[in-house]
Amino acid sequence: MASEKNAHTCVEEMRQVRQARKFLAQPVADDLLHEVLEVARWTGSSRNTQPWRLIVVTDRAQLRQIGALRAPIAWVADAPLAIAIVLDGDNPTTESYDEGRLSERVLIAAQLLGLGGGVAWYGDAGQQAQAKRVLGIPEERAAHSMIVLGYPETTKDHRPNPAQGGRMPLTELVSYARLGERAK
Repeated sequence: MASEKNAHTCVEEMRQVRQARKFLAQPVADDLLHEVLEVARWTGSSRNTQPWRLIVVTDRAQLRQIGALRAPIAWVADAPLAIAIVLDGDNPTTESYDEGRLSERVLIAAQLLGLGGGVAWYGDAGQQAQAKRVLGIPEERAAHSMIVLGYPETTKDHRPNPAQGGRMPLTELVSYARLGERAK
């Protein structure tokens, strides 16, 4: 019974994960960063290839340069820390899947550790190339995004024209056996 209660608590905590884009100025504690990086290390990947390398970015100038790539990620400039995901570039299909898995695991770990986080997508191929130059990533590698971490000031989207929040009810979201078929 105790483990079931712990599992429900953990699942409830996972439901609370939100994209944070505004952080307190305080740096992320080294022990928490280490825990997050360990979660990243243990994240599963297609055929256990672990096609990623991670770059921890705390340099203000680099964060400003990444935030300047495109308006929707300008908030990166004010973050205390980001983890850039560098992919091998050998298999874009599976690496894209693995990048998503890694990002979600890190965001969940951050939430459980009292941090907040968000994913910043660099943008089109030209913007990705610029990000790679800023981060010293070789041209043959793939780099699409970074996970931004810190102590959240808010999880409200403070950007102009934020999307409306909320979730669809399961009755609209879930079908059984075929799209559009509801539970009996």
